[in-house]
Amino acid sequence: MNGYRLMAKVIAYYTLLALVIWAALTMLPGLRDYLPVGGVEQIITKGDRGLALQGNEIPAAEVRGFAESMAWLAISILGSLLTSIPVSWIYMGIRTEEEYDQSLISTIIILPMVVTGVVVVVQNSLALAFSLAGIAGAVRFKNTLKSSGDALFVLLAVGIGLASGIGAVELAVMMSIAFNLCFLVLWIIEYGERYGMKRYMSDIDGHCPPPPGAIPPLPPAVPPTPPPVN
Repeated sequence: MNGYRLMAKVIAYYTLLALVIWAALTMLPGLRDYLPVGGVEQIITKGDRGLALQGNEIPAAEVRGFAESMAWLAISILGSLLTSIPVSWIYMGIRTEEEYDQSLISTIIILPMVVTGVVVVVQNSLALAFSLAGIAGAVRFKNTLKSSGDALFVLLAVGIGLASGIGAVELAVMMSIAFNLCFLVLWIIEYGERYGMKRYMSDIDGHCPPPPGAIPPLPPAVPPTPPPVN
């Protein structure tokens, strides 16, 4: 897929998502008190820095009952899913065919939802956090990432899940936008491209410049024309 087409697709996706959210909040102004947003403001404006280990309260003023809590959690998970989908588009668009990993695409989409649920569980319990760390340490992960670039996608997926879990979906969206646009720009301008290099991102124009002083390749030889048969 052409780089500019992919950029237009990603921008259109975020624009449509923003319009839907704006329309919902315009028609239902009180809906914001039930949404997993505002976590960034709470983190930035938190006055008591000495209580860092106690965690932050979920920024949802009107969430009190079971149904409302389940709705808040469902919206958080949905928000992490909608935020991670365009990240998978970027991976599918820029990755070379030789190093393409379909399992990583599933990880990019599913991992944020898993992390969101885990953060909600351990948010206000230090004991649960240490228990989760012990369980994760007991699990042996055999999968090895093929490149440090793949690690960036996994790290972003974890960041989206963390932001959604603390009720800061707006932070997850901003991280996703910045990450996607940065990767697209680097891919389109082919930043750092050199002759004979090992590629992480596919060659967008199918042309790699030769090194300075290199002799251009000779044109293929034209086979001789066979004599006419009488």
